[in-house]
Amino acid sequence: MSAVTADVSDDRGGRAASGPTGGGFAGAFASEWTKLWTLRTPYVCLLVGLVVTSVFTFYYGSIARINDKPVQPVGNASVSSVVLTQFALVILAMTTVTSEYATSSVRTSLLWVPVRARVQLAKALLSALVGFVTAMVWAVLGIALAWVPFRGHAEFELPKVAYQAVAMGVYAALICVLTVGVSFALRTAPGAMAMVFFLVTALPGMLVGLGGPVLLAVNDYLPQTAGGYFMLGDGKAPFPDAVSLLILLVWAVAAQVAGLLVLRRRDA
Repeated sequence: MSAVTADVSDDRGGRAASGPTGGGFAGAFASEWTKLWTLRTPYVCLLVGLVVTSVFTFYYGSIARINDKPVQPVGNASVSSVVLTQFALVILAMTTVTSEYATSSVRTSLLWVPVRARVQLAKALLSALVGFVTAMVWAVLGIALAWVPFRGHAEFELPKVAYQAVAMGVYAALICVLTVGVSFALRTAPGAMAMVFFLVTALPGMLVGLGGPVLLAVNDYLPQTAGGYFMLGDGKAPFPDAVSLLILLVWAVAAQVAGLLVLRRRDA
């Protein structure tokens, strides 16, 4: 009898050891992907960004021609539109976190994926991927729409166009990562949106408005300002493009660390 019991125990142990152990990070990412596209918000955000890009870039090209601005890279129109369109992606990234806290479904997510950092990283990677691809699409669309109204006040150089399109994608991806981190730290849509808006748009406006060498120098290291230098790539930044990218990366990582600390301390 003991031999039979031992065999059964060994068999159960073998099955348990060789059975499913979870989907790991790939499973967590797939889960976040499915949850994102079952919401209405992402589709609305992408549509709004598309419309704003179309209107803004056409207007930008028209104004440059009307005011007889110097010839500039055609991609500048798309880069300038990021000041507005980035918030469509901010809302999309924020929703991946705050919508779950609002409905308490985050408890289920953390039960499915008990490794807190894995949940956060999956949301950040998903938001970054969507932001990167979407921003590049908007960049190409904006370049196409702005070219006609520019009417000779813009130049098309393929290496420059490609650089600015990819740079827009990278900037959007890092802003999305930053947003996910802030959203985990604050957990509410109004709080996260207010903080991201203040950091990305309001604070640079305040510093530039107040003026002074110190405040302007501080502004150079804020996400939107450094991102603008990086996307334009015109050599007028106070530091190389690689440094601008590094500044963006530091902000994104800092937000992720803050979000993870709060998540581990307060859980769901």
